[in-house]
Amino acid sequence: MVIPICYRSSISQSHTFFLSFPRNALSLGSVLNYKRSSSLVFCTQSELSPAQLEVSLCVGSHLIPHPRKVEKGGEDAFFVSSYNGGVVAIADGVSGWAEQNIDPALFSRELMANVSYLVEDEEVNYDPLILLKKAHAATSSIGSATVVVAMLEKNGTLKVANVGDCGLKVLREGKIVFSTSPQEHSFDCPYQLSSEMAGQTYLDAVISKLELMVGDTLVLGSDGLFDNIFDHEIVATICRFNDVAEAAKALANLAKEHSRDTNFDSPYIIEARSRGYDISLWKKVLGLKLTGMTLHQLLKSWSHSYFCSYANSK
Repeated sequence: MVIPICYRSSISQSHTFFLSFPRNALSLGSVLNYKRSSSLVFCTQSELSPAQLEVSLCVGSHLIPHPRKVEKGGEDAFFVSSYNGGVVAIADGVSGWAEQNIDPALFSRELMANVSYLVEDEEVNYDPLILLKKAHAATSSIGSATVVVAMLEKNGTLKVANVGDCGLKVLREGKIVFSTSPQEHSFDCPYQLSSEMAGQTYLDAVISKLELMVGDTLVLGSDGLFDNIFDHEIVATICRFNDVAEAAKALANLAKEHSRDTNFDSPYIIEARSRGYDISLWKKVLGLKLTGMTLHQLLKSWSHSYFCSYANSK
């Protein structure tokens, strides 16, 4: 899953999108720019005067599930709202649950649905950590997911909470000036919010807070984006497009292209080799990677014994 996303300074009415991936959808991406402009994608102008300009959110997205997951539209979900300055959240369902005949998409989609229900809750108080806490507690599906939540204040302050390897990058003047860091038990075994006690909780989230500047671009995504595209490619792609939807599509297609190129050493492949894993050619041809933990392996993690199994790449 790929989500590059754009913020722009504007006057907008509050509106909400909750998206789980549709059947037969082919790709996902979103791009966020932070600019002073009254021309917005997916944003409508309010009756407020220009003196009351406030930050709002616009999004372009594009979905490309793994070829073996196209029929169910993938295993990820995301949520976008223009509430306050704007909210974006991504949940990446952990594929290993499929080995227990559990649909990995159910947990991620319910988690994002709960985020959408609770984002304006008074107890949440526009805090991504509390939002994660309450949304996770309200999720009853069996499974687990990595997740990132970004909440933009109207004054330009961005608050981020992430668990696992969903991530966010901030681009400024053609450079990446901020990146979230993935959390792992061991290589390719990311932290995750789970239905099981052995999983992580909101207390394990990494919290970040930063001030955006006019012209900043935010790129959010799951490991399906960041495992397959280098930072310099993200920067080069974003610089080619003014339209957020086109930028999102281009990033998604580039990730797809790299994932199918058996001669391309992706960030994931390079990281694997640096940790002593030999990614054989046949695994690259089949699109296999070390990913997620099965129920049995997840329970083992409670005793600090972490294992990963081969499963389909995302």
